Amino acid sequence: MANPIVDQSKRLDDQERLPVLDDALRSNPQAGAEEVIPIVEETATVAKQEVVTGRVRVRTLTETVEELARAEVQREDVDVTRVPIDKVVESAPQIRTEGDVTIIPVVEEVLVVEKRLLLKEEVHIRRRIATETVEVPVALRKQRAIVERETPEGLSSNEEAREGETDNSVPR
Repeated sequence: MANPIVDQSKRLDDQERLPVLDDALRSNPQAGAEEVIPIVEETATVAKQEVVTGRVRVRTLTETVEELARAEVQREDVDVTRVPIDKVVESAPQIRTEGDVTIIPVVEEVLVVEKRLLLKEEVHIRRRIATETVEVPVALRKQRAIVERETPEGLSSNEEAREGETDNSVPR
């Protein structure tokens, strides 16, 4: 049996009276097998639409606050001591370290009938490391956000801009 195409714009109440299967079988049992019964189906469609119900205003305020920043810092001081040696040497001694003291030899050529190296002095450098806590005032900036609800008709009652504020209106 073929399915007929039914115009869905017509409602079932507006259509002509359709024969019912029982009526067809009672009148002619042979015709019931050839009888066409229309089948009607309704469908529903769902759609969305974006609607603005209000607005929100976000402002940021920047404040400067004085705070003390604490940190441990190291400082290295050196003591320089000159030690006279006045000793004749064959070659220039190397720089050496003894404990926490670095020794730098200072040589001088002396003119005599023959030339010799004279160790004139040594420079002793001692390192001292000191740790101290320092406090330095620093300026820190903080921001806070103020959110105000706006109605669709206009702004809320608290809408004037203040100095240092950023105004960002966002539809909600």
